[in-house]
Amino acid sequence: MKRYAGPYRIWVLGFLLLLILAEIIWGWKNDKKIYDIKETFSNLAILAGFHFSKILFAGYQLTLLGFFTRLAPVKLPENAWVFLLTFITADFIYYWFHRMSHFWKPLWAFHMVHHSAMHMNLTAAYRLNWLSAIISPLFFIPAALLGMPADFIVISYALNLAYQFFLHTEAVDKMGILEGFIDTPAAHRVHHGSNAIYIDKNFGGVLLIWDKLFKTYQPETEKVNYGLTTGSMGYKPFVLVFRGFAELFKGKNKVNS
Repeated sequence: MKRYAGPYRIWVLGFLLLLILAEIIWGWKNDKKIYDIKETFSNLAILAGFHFSKILFAGYQLTLLGFFTRLAPVKLPENAWVFLLTFITADFIYYWFHRMSHFWKPLWAFHMVHHSAMHMNLTAAYRLNWLSAIISPLFFIPAALLGMPADFIVISYALNLAYQFFLHTEAVDKMGILEGFIDTPAAHRVHHGSNAIYIDKNFGGVLLIWDKLFKTYQPETEKVNYGLTTGSMGYKPFVLVFRGFAELFKGKNKVNS
């Protein structure tokens, strides 16, 4: 497996870079100011740090979930149906993890960097906190205790985040009957909006049925203003990643989006 991991990652990276280039060309042709040079380089620097953190904490995540899987009274088999169950369960857990990250100040300290992007484009997708890998597995312990395989849980969460990469764009308009059922670019633009009508809406990762069920769904009805309600936090990657923690310890951590 390892001998193919390198080429696989290179192919994936190349594909993502092609999508970003296509988005840049689309924005230029349609006079859409969706990219800012300084912010884009900040996004790429944060992305590099996030990928390093994934490698750093991968063993911790599997060890933690594996421990609780062994405590489960029933061990589910590793087959396609169990993977589907795990994926849906992980998506449900992600909804609540994501929603709590907007309302509880300690979690908002981790999540704030993602919402600090002032432009919606594919490079903003992985504007994610480098330390999030420490806390995210804790929310998936219930799935482990239900007997779901640890590797299925990790893969389901990884696929959830990978899917969301494609949602961070203005190049895709509303998707008809899919709106309100699965997360779409339009629905995710709403989530990143600082407009009063859009704040704390559309928390789903892949499925939006959770938002419909728990009354947090909001369709895109007006032009989205991106970023935090407090405005820009600048372009320094380390400041962006750790600003939430600094404000939390100073008692200035204000939960908003």
